[in-house]
Amino acid sequence: MTTQQLAIPSSLAVSAGALPEHWQNDVAKQLAPGENVLTSVEVDLDVKLRFNKGLVAVTNRRLLAKAPGESNWRDWSYRPGLTLLHHDHAGVGHLELVDQHGLLAAWRFTLAQNLHATRVVDHFNDQARAQATGVPVAAPDQHTCPSCKAPLEADDAECAVCAKVLHTPPSTWTLFRLWRFARPYKGQLLVGFLLMLGSTAAHMIPPYLTKPLMDNVLIPYQNGQSIDVSLVYLYMGGLFGASMLAWALGWGKTYVLALASERISADLRSTTYEHLLRLSLEFFGGKRTGDLMSRIGSGSDRISVFLSLHLLDFLSDVLLIIMTGVILFSMNPWLALVTLVPLPFIAWMIHVVRDRLRTGFEKIDRVWGEVTNVLADTIPGIRVVKAFAQEKREAARFREANKHNLHVNDKLNKVWSLFSPTVSLLTELGLLVIWCFGIWQVSQGDITVGTLSAFIAYSGRFYVKLDSMSRIVSVTQKSASAAKRIFDILDHVSSVPDPVNPVKVAKVSGNIELREVGFRYGNRAVNRGISLNIKAGEMVGLVGHSGSGKSTLVNLICRFYDVAEGAILLDGVDIRSFAVADYRRNIGLVLQEPFLFFGTIAENIAYGKPGASREEIIASARAAHAHEFILRLPQGYDSMVGERGQGLSGGERQRISIARALLIDPPILILDEATSSVDSETEKEIQKALDNLVKGRTTIAIAHRLSTLHRADRLVVLDRGVVVEEGNHDELMAREGAYHRLYEAQARNVDQDPDDDKDD
Repeated sequence: MTTQQLAIPSSLAVSAGALPEHWQNDVAKQLAPGENVLTSVEVDLDVKLRFNKGLVAVTNRRLLAKAPGESNWRDWSYRPGLTLLHHDHAGVGHLELVDQHGLLAAWRFTLAQNLHATRVVDHFNDQARAQATGVPVAAPDQHTCPSCKAPLEADDAECAVCAKVLHTPPSTWTLFRLWRFARPYKGQLLVGFLLMLGSTAAHMIPPYLTKPLMDNVLIPYQNGQSIDVSLVYLYMGGLFGASMLAWALGWGKTYVLALASERISADLRSTTYEHLLRLSLEFFGGKRTGDLMSRIGSGSDRISVFLSLHLLDFLSDVLLIIMTGVILFSMNPWLALVTLVPLPFIAWMIHVVRDRLRTGFEKIDRVWGEVTNVLADTIPGIRVVKAFAQEKREAARFREANKHNLHVNDKLNKVWSLFSPTVSLLTELGLLVIWCFGIWQVSQGDITVGTLSAFIAYSGRFYVKLDSMSRIVSVTQKSASAAKRIFDILDHVSSVPDPVNPVKVAKVSGNIELREVGFRYGNRAVNRGISLNIKAGEMVGLVGHSGSGKSTLVNLICRFYDVAEGAILLDGVDIRSFAVADYRRNIGLVLQEPFLFFGTIAENIAYGKPGASREEIIASARAAHAHEFILRLPQGYDSMVGERGQGLSGGERQRISIARALLIDPPILILDEATSSVDSETEKEIQKALDNLVKGRTTIAIAHRLSTLHRADRLVVLDRGVVVEEGNHDELMAREGAYHRLYEAQARNVDQDPDDDKDD
């Protein structure tokens, strides 16, 4: 898709310059005579964010669109007030067409289409402006940013100056989104709420008994009358009974709501982790491990504590304040009004402090993520730290991150330390005002001493709860910050989505075809216009300098990323038409750095097929030439593998990973530098295992060491993201081109250092 203007009569097919080939005929039917297609974007997500195709096209007369999953086209002619907006959030791009009356239409797409969407918005707004002013649209400068006029490199897809990451501060309303996880436990929550209501009502009884106790027992006794023992027993029994009832109901509500909140936070953790696993590699490329661990771990714990303790206390306090207010106004309206004097000042302070706390706590969360990032980097890499004697350096790095965390906390504590005592001062002053006004009313004979005592008791509780409610502002903002960071993960949509109606993956023969494939990392083009046909059972080697796009091409074939341009077909079907998991079950992957999980040897071999029998596991290990060294381990196949394969050599880890690939018996095999990190003897063992692995499979192998690719049926040479040569070893050597230069350079290096077993 380009921004070139094309004159396309409606009776002719639309050119591929402005539209994908499969849309050209469909769009041509919609065009009027003389109408030109300027640019377009394929909107590839439907309203449920499932992979489905639609199109938004800009012509010189109108905006033309077909939403994903719909059969009818819609169009909007240019007119004053019509605006096309573009934004993205959590891995999903949005186009919104609005006018002065509101939203007219909206489309969603994966960020692979972001560049095309930006062009659509620019052309639409240029055309709308031209229609309004009568000034024709000038041809764009291909070497400068249309917005800020900054120079662009040839491979830049978007301007780095204009590409800004928008930061949205956390909102307290984010906590209401937790209802999605609370809904399954609404029965328990209702029971807890009723128990809370009863417990709060029971707490209201003792102060109410204070009034008759003072007026009917203590004051008459002070005036010389005898004590009515039956009344004393009655009031003491009422106080004791109310206290026991409040305790029992309080225990019940705390237990029930704690159970519910723990389950809510457990579901939140599980859902977040499961969603994280479904996201594409593109998401993880921009995230730190420690930060993600902090979000799911400490973030969900903070939400759990908020739900089980602080929210419970807050609701209880609200109920108590409402009940207290009702009782106070029923006892004496004027004295009750005096009780409310500090409320406006406290409300104003909460409003002022809330925003600072909200942004401050989110910053604290992010800074704490920096602390956990240092731990996540250092602990798995402790051997490297010790090998290079960098303990002091890592300690200093942690100390610096911890110091930053301390500084941010100190800054926020300055605000909080002033807020909390000020609220306490206002509540104390409120009690003083009540005493003064109450004494005056007693002197006037408007109320009794018992009434004043009960009023003071209720007012004390009122102000204590008011103070407690003000303190919950801090906890609420912390929880809102944690919830926002978790929902940032949950809102993120994979850039490799499943289709709405996935094609069933039948028996795969392994025929792979790449048609004009292009891909970008951000604004940097990595692969461009790659066309390649790999026959079933063929072994193809990918060679080229570092950064030539070999690994990226493999990632596209595995569908770790989706192509930005062109298509990849498996047995004639676009791989985006398959469910991601179904498609990947047909691919075996052997990486340069094999990753083993903490567990037994057998569990690691059977990782891709958890239900495999011991006989199948042993057969795969034998084929991978791993059976002999496994039997030499203390517990054989039940020997524990340390984290990341600690305790095994690099060659042993690699052979276990080959056994893991053999066990699933994939029709397609990807070898990514499978022998580059081992010595010559180990390489021979691994090569024997690989010979067993590649038999009868479509194999794509990446290797810097070109001598390992002699048995490949075909070699594909990449340079700067494009295919420059293709053929077998002898053919490419005879051409004396890029492959010949690579091979000769490696041969010279080996001649200069015959003991060197590795090529970088």
